[in-house]
Amino acid sequence: MLTRPLGKTGLHVSILSLGGSSLGGVFHDIQEDEGIRTVHLALDHGINFIDTSPYYGVTKAETVLGKALRSVPRDRYYLATKVGQYDEGVFDFSRKRVLKSVDESLSRLNVDYIDLIQCHDIEFADIHQIIHETLPALHQLKETGKVRHVGITGLPLKVLRNTVEKIRPRYGRNRSVLLPI
Repeated sequence: MLTRPLGKTGLHVSILSLGGSSLGGVFHDIQEDEGIRTVHLALDHGINFIDTSPYYGVTKAETVLGKALRSVPRDRYYLATKVGQYDEGVFDFSRKRVLKSVDESLSRLNVDYIDLIQCHDIEFADIHQIIHETLPALHQLKETGKVRHVGITGLPLKVLRNTVEKIRPRYGRNRSVLLPI
């Protein structure tokens, strides 16, 4: 499987990744053992980047993924998950919830660190809160080693561009801000 650099992170991720929403039964019910086999098959075929969220299946995706990864050496994959969205229409980007969310994800995923933590669908958030509360909390977690890289996600490119422009004065141009689109 070919790999490519992920922004300025130093991570070289497979050109195909495994999205975790299906593991949470977002599109249709899934048997846990099928999900675990899917993860193992993806890894065996060279996929090394897995993206999920506590929102997918209201924590089911992270739980199934954590069971699948339990027997896999940590150096075989990069793991991305998110903070901020937890149920349909339920967003909470507060510092307190973000810090708690990362610990909950680490526990469900059975890992000591997350390679990429992302603010989920920031178009539904107060950008002031993202910049002055959420991102500083995530960067604090980066300093502790619980997360390696911090990013943002969203659908409208305009929202992502505007957010990056507002972040730059606070974090500078040399800080890597990822825009997974």
